[in-house]
Amino acid sequence: MSSAIIVTSGFDAIWPLAADQARRTWERSGPVEFHRLTPGDDRAAGAVLADPARVERLLVLGADLTPACAARLTALREVAVTSGYQFGGPGTEALAARGVRVHAHTSEGFWGESVAEFGLALTLCGLRRIPQLHRQMVTDQRPWDYSPDGRGRGQQFGDDPRFTCGTIAGKRVRIVGAGNIGSRYASFCTALGADVAAWDPFAAEPAFHRAGARREHHLERLVMDAEIFAPMLPLTEKTAGLVNAGLIAALPKGTLVILVTRAGICDMPALRRRVLADELALAADVFDVEPLPLNDPLLGRPNVVHTPHNAGRTRHANEQWVEMLLAKFVPRG
Repeated sequence: MSSAIIVTSGFDAIWPLAADQARRTWERSGPVEFHRLTPGDDRAAGAVLADPARVERLLVLGADLTPACAARLTALREVAVTSGYQFGGPGTEALAARGVRVHAHTSEGFWGESVAEFGLALTLCGLRRIPQLHRQMVTDQRPWDYSPDGRGRGQQFGDDPRFTCGTIAGKRVRIVGAGNIGSRYASFCTALGADVAAWDPFAAEPAFHRAGARREHHLERLVMDAEIFAPMLPLTEKTAGLVNAGLIAALPKGTLVILVTRAGICDMPALRRRVLADELALAADVFDVEPLPLNDPLLGRPNVVHTPHNAGRTRHANEQWVEMLLAKFVPRG
């Protein structure tokens, strides 16, 4: 069995560590011809391989595979070709017509764990004001002063009681979406003792059972008693603006809103208005404008935790990306 992997510097920039994980995985069952192309090397796959006619299993990450390449790959049985986000191309069409198995990703499960865990971290940071206190301690000793301030503050009390704060245990966590990310996040909150409910008309009943979440059938009812509100859907034509201004207006004052999938599923002007009016707290990894301008009023607020859209990209997620792709190839002894 002759296996080969080609990866470009452009692909490595998008999915670092993935190509090396692919190499380690395939080398468990035999030698792998591995090529990492340097910047500016735009050779097509057929021009990179030492002997294209011998290759039976091929992974092309970032490079082109043309019909001319396909013609030279006479022994090929299986292939996956991707630019990083898109799969296939003219060369794979020719191979498929010849009976070669052409693989592509059909899931985004590879980063679900990373995003859900990041969502949990943002929740804890939003509840306990961890980033705000960390930042303030660098230049100011006031965080150490626990003198009463008229808001019931006591010894070692750093929370802001104007907003949902303290432990996740006992909180009413309300989630839009019970898919790959939402169900994981729900299970984390359930395990920590929260009262969790989720709305997702497309999820199967077992998704709610596994997450320990009560299924809510009416989105309008989901927002009515939220203390922590987490819209966790992918952005599609159907989900864009799904969490509309009316739903955002119905969130109880003080609710902590968690954003880790796509901001576009919410009416962001409405959400911004309530956050800037100190009616809601926000812990977000995604925004309506990215990158946020340095003068954006959301930045640096005491009721906002912000990170730069990196919830899904961890070493684990990138390695999972390629592992899930390689799982489609026929196992080799």
